[in-house]
Amino acid sequence: MSGNKKTRTYTATSRVQAASGTAKAMGANVKLSEAMGTTAKTMGEMNKLMNPAQIQKTMQDFSVASTKMEMTEEIMNDTLDDILADSDDEAEENVIVSQVLDEIGIEISGKMISAPSAAKGTVGAERISNKNAAADDEIEKMLAGLKS
Repeated sequence: MSGNKKTRTYTATSRVQAASGTAKAMGANVKLSEAMGTTAKTMGEMNKLMNPAQIQKTMQDFSVASTKMEMTEEIMNDTLDDILADSDDEAEENVIVSQVLDEIGIEISGKMISAPSAAKGTVGAERISNKNAAADDEIEKMLAGLKS
């Protein structure tokens, strides 16, 4: 008998839960239909306020203005490319670069002359210690082997 009561209790509980779920779904459907009604009313009001012909004209005007702007930009780019292509004078460019560098305080030509350079045929211009001399001799032999 106890098993029978449990089964009936579970059955009743599941039916109550199913009814509760159905009631919640119905409530949600009511809210949804109210929202859809409000949306339809709002859309109807907007259709009364908006003029489709005016919107189409505005879009066409925008398209024409956009096309004109693209053409103008293309012409400007072509003109700039032609101007820059005609001024391939490297000396003029170097003068301009030097002027800019001078204005910001960078001197290249004077410092390039005093820049150190490696002596030809040796790994280093001076040998600091005997320990480095052996390594330098080994590297010079490897370089000589690569040249042959």
